[in-house]
This record gives sequence, C-alpha cells and structure tokens, in this order.
Amino acid sequence: MSQSVLMEVGALIQSAGQVMHEPAYLLIRDGIIAEVGRGRYAGPREGLTIYRRPQALAMPGLVNAHGHAAMTLLRGVGDDLPLMTWLEERMFPNEAKLTEDAIYWGTLLACWEMIQSGTTCFTDMYFMMHSAARAVEESGLRAVLSWGMVGMDATSYQQGIRNSRAFIGQWNGRANGRITTTLGPHAPYTCPPDHLAMVAELSAELDVPIQIHLSETKVEVDNSLRDYGRSPIAHAAACGLFERPVLAAHCVHVSTEDIDLLLQHDVRVAHNPQSNLKLGSGVAPVVAMKQAGLTVGLGTDGAASNNNLDMFEEMRLAATLHKGVLQDATAIPAATAFAMATEDSARSVFLPSGHGTLTAGAKADITLLDLNSTHFQPTFDLLSNVVYAAGADDVTDVFVDGQPLLLHREPVTLDTERIRYEVRAIQEKLLR
Repeated sequence: MSQSVLMEVGALIQSAGQVMHEPAYLLIRDGIIAEVGRGRYAGPREGLTIYRRPQALAMPGLVNAHGHAAMTLLRGVGDDLPLMTWLEERMFPNEAKLTEDAIYWGTLLACWEMIQSGTTCFTDMYFMMHSAARAVEESGLRAVLSWGMVGMDATSYQQGIRNSRAFIGQWNGRANGRITTTLGPHAPYTCPPDHLAMVAELSAELDVPIQIHLSETKVEVDNSLRDYGRSPIAHAAACGLFERPVLAAHCVHVSTEDIDLLLQHDVRVAHNPQSNLKLGSGVAPVVAMKQAGLTVGLGTDGAASNNNLDMFEEMRLAATLHKGVLQDATAIPAATAFAMATEDSARSVFLPSGHGTLTAGAKADITLLDLNSTHFQPTFDLLSNVVYAAGADDVTDVFVDGQPLLLHREPVTLDTERIRYEVRAIQEKLLR
C-alpha cells in the first residue's frame, strides 16, 4: 500500500556537505525520499501523513558500523580489564549462560537504546541470531546481521558454517529489506586458516559480504607474526577473505603495508574509539587510513565494552581524539566525523549508495533533534553543534523507511516496560 509522508522542519542536514540553516521539508513516498526543498512544501497535501516540526533539525539517521547488540545484557560485567582477560574471564563464561530468549530481549534493549539516541541502522555479530533478527524485525530498525563464528576445531567451525548458511537463507532481505546479512568469522585468533578460507568460499556462494575483527590489540598482532609470519590483515588476505567484500572492525595496530593492503582490496573499516580506549587497545590511525582513501565508518562495539550505544559520543570522540593524538586541530573536522557516522558508516556496512544522506532517492531513515535545546544556542554552524555539542538527549523523533520509531521522545514500536522487566529477570539468572 502506497504511503506518502511530508516532514516540515526548522533546519536540515542532507549530508556533511549539504546543510540548510533554514526551514525545509522532506517528501517521502513508499519509504524513499522523493523530494527535499527549502521553505514550505508547495504541492498538494491530500493523502499525506504530515509531521510538522518547526523547531527540529532533520539529519540522516546514525549508522552504527560495529557492535554486538545483545551484549547490553553484560553491561558493566567486566570493566577495567584488558581485552583478552575481559573476553576469557568475563565475557565467554557469561555468554555461555545466555539463551535464545535472553538474546531476543538483550537485542530489544539495544534497539530501544539506539532508537532513543538517533541510530537508525546497526550491524551485529553475535550468536543465536534468529532471536536477534526477530527483535530487529519488531523494532522497525534497519540492521546488517551476522552469526558470529568461533572455533578452533573442525566440529565447531563446521557448525558455524551451517548456522550461518541457515541464518542467511532465512533472514537476508526480510522485514521489507530492512534486514540484510553478512558472514561473521570472529577473528583470525578464534578461527583457523582453513575456516577463514571456507568463509570466503561461502561468501562467494551466497553473495554476501564478511565482517571480522582485525588487529584490535598489539598482542593479537604479535601472536599473528609469531604463528603465521604476517600481520592479522596480511593473514586474512592470504586466507582469501579479501577476495570478497569485507568490513574490518577496529584495525588499531596497522602498518603502512596493512593500510595499502586494505585499500588494494577496498576493505572497509569500522572505527570504535571508545571501546578501544576503554579496553586499553590503543588508537587506530584513522587519519592515515582516510588520507590513503579507505572508507572508515564509526561503531560503538558492544555495550559490555563501551558501555553505551550512543553514536553521538563516538562522533564527538572521533572528532577530538585524533586531534589530541596528532596534536593537529584539523585532523578530523566536524564534517568528516559527521560523514563517518552516517554515509561512510552506511558504505562500510554495504548499504546502497545514498544511504546515510537525506537526498532524493535515499531511504527515508531520519533523526530529528530539538533546536530549542541548549546545545543549539547559539547556532553558527549546524554541523559543529551536532558533532561537538549535541547528544542523545536532543533526539526527539526517529524514522526508518519513513515510518516512526520514536515520536516526541516516546518509542512507538517497543514495549519498554516489558523489555525492562525481562532484562531484570535475565540479570537475576546471570547473578545466580
């Protein structure tokens, strides 16, 4: 059934390079932006669902390029620990206790948090992903999902291949196309070379991309050099992964040769500044990556290592962290950070061209911010206000495919009281 929506706002950011500091409108037909204009819409209004928000800023919905949604259930379980200790002593034992029901409710909690903070699309690598996909379908969000594969023996990685094949067959393109899928080998240190080679073959067979953690810590790189005589990035390439489209999460400890290899194969990178800092992993050389021509998106990672899913925080941190590290105030300008959180993240998770912008022909995934907020007083530069001042508390409305998920700060698609109740019950089970 055809649906037409008119959205009238006080200002609009189409993309990092197109900003309207004045009233504007968006005309949406069947979930696609049909027209963007300044001032009031002059066409006929019959049959239109109209959202008048004269004190709102419309911007592209934020795209979270790396995370593990159901890890909201483990928020605060293993703080202040290095990565491998955090994984082996806190995450893996607690994850072993999670059920399909827990994954469902943990993913719904993540969806609630992301909707309230202006994220319209996220990528997820975890397990029991049928439950996660159900949660995404019900939430109305867009998501790029993969079944995380871990296993150093033939039995476990054959099972991972079977799980992934079944999951992709059932969910790729579901929810009116809002759900797409990838393959998700966890990392070279949890997947042996023959497993990675099998993943590359399956990616070609099923015609889906791959997402993987690469070069997150110095220990990981040192161990890869010891075991394989090459960096994790060179190792992934040698296993055939880079013959397929790949999203590489983290890429903190990379050499010039690694960057050249990523560029040669058009590997996209998900930068996770807050998680990398909190786990003591380091700071990815994002400026060098971008100067080389790599596509670099932004992600929060899971809520167990962040500890929230607020992409405004990641955007601000990406814009400021590299200035400090390089002692260069021009390192990541506001417009670059905004693009990393929107259109670059969309490109990194293999969404169609135009996604992450509010331009004609793009999906109508839209976040509205309150221009009456203190963070927009005064406004000399809207991008500056969004990146350096605004936050999740300024989000008032969220739309995906032109459909409302948040109206006047109230979730539309989620039973938040039920989510809160179920998550508390899961916490009690984990404590026991």
